[in-house]
Amino acid sequence: MAEKPHLNLAMIGHVDHGKSTLVGRTFYDTGEIDDTVIKKFEEMGDKGKTFKFAWVMDSVKEERERGLTIDLAHRKFETDKYYFTIIDAPGHQDFVKNMITGTSQADAAILVVAADDGIMPQTREHAALAYTLGVSQLVVVINKMDLVDFKEDTYNELKDGLVELLSGIGYKNPENFPYVPTSAFEGDNVVNPSEKMDWFDGPTFISALDSFEVPEKPIDKPLRIPVQDVYSIKGVGTVPVGRVETGKVKSGDELIFMPSGNKAEIKSIEMHHEEIPEAEPGDNIGFNVRGLSRDEIKRGEVASLSSSPATVVEEFTARIAVLQHPTAITAGYTPVFHAHTAQVACEITEIPQKLDPKSGEVIEENPDFIKRGDMAVIKVKPSRPLVIEKASDIPELSRFAIRDMGQTVAAGAVTDLVEKK
Repeated sequence: MAEKPHLNLAMIGHVDHGKSTLVGRTFYDTGEIDDTVIKKFEEMGDKGKTFKFAWVMDSVKEERERGLTIDLAHRKFETDKYYFTIIDAPGHQDFVKNMITGTSQADAAILVVAADDGIMPQTREHAALAYTLGVSQLVVVINKMDLVDFKEDTYNELKDGLVELLSGIGYKNPENFPYVPTSAFEGDNVVNPSEKMDWFDGPTFISALDSFEVPEKPIDKPLRIPVQDVYSIKGVGTVPVGRVETGKVKSGDELIFMPSGNKAEIKSIEMHHEEIPEAEPGDNIGFNVRGLSRDEIKRGEVASLSSSPATVVEEFTARIAVLQHPTAITAGYTPVFHAHTAQVACEITEIPQKLDPKSGEVIEENPDFIKRGDMAVIKVKPSRPLVIEKASDIPELSRFAIRDMGQTVAAGAVTDLVEKK
């Protein structure tokens, strides 16, 4: 049997709105975990009774961080059409690390909103971040319906509010996304339809996931592989590791690493410890290069074919959404920009325009400052050479997050650039 298509799924939404519980319940109701696991949690007292499904996902996370794999982490989470890898996003930092510098770029997201709490700050921030980072497909889950007596009116009000929120952020036709009312804790409408919500004639959560489409692979674009790590392997030589974002690569190709400009020929390509003749977008590969030592290639560089090198910028223009900042952002501010695997301090040299977050139209020319919740056009000068591309050319390498003081301040994408001579 041919393997089902694979999608990376980000779980986003405000803290405590039931993201982990939804995942745990889904695993449980599809038979991925058995009763004994849930019973074990229930026996841990009141907290265990409340968090029994959430802990399923959390224990996986902890096991992963410790480098062990438990059964659940091995198993694929499958629907009729796809199998999924879930990126659980507890808070901004992890979300952004996963989404931007991590290897798993989300193809789609599940936005979870609690029916009793409604739209909260992180609901807005996570949704804006997902949009900015190019996640175009959502399934919206209106969870904890048991806490509002499964009322249809509450669901309709919240759905209208969410459609307005998502179109304000920039999503086109967000009314076409599935909006699924669930009680993840009670198991209503997650895998099995709910008798308590007979007014709802849409899909269950698990069948809504089959509405996603596998994004087309950008094979026709120039090759871009951001370098994640570089190893020196005895008997093999220098092996950079990274994820192919665009284009194709095969043994024998001549690569150029930018910004350094160092060139090397590919001797072999490996994926999941097996040699492969060529790699395409989405593949996480190690590639053995001839002619460069480990010290001549660095994390944050981008490998491309020497016939079409990756773009090194002198300065660039970008659209950003400010997610959180204690005061205000003005020209002269120099935070760290995280783009693909690179982290470079960059100065915001000017703020030409402030935009309406709902429509994207210009509301102010040359504002003195921008603050949390604003969208704007900024001009940026990196403190050292940086590879980044225009969203209209190679969107996969145009996105970035701005981090400072241990938090994600803003996210954005490059609209124009000046190449470094």
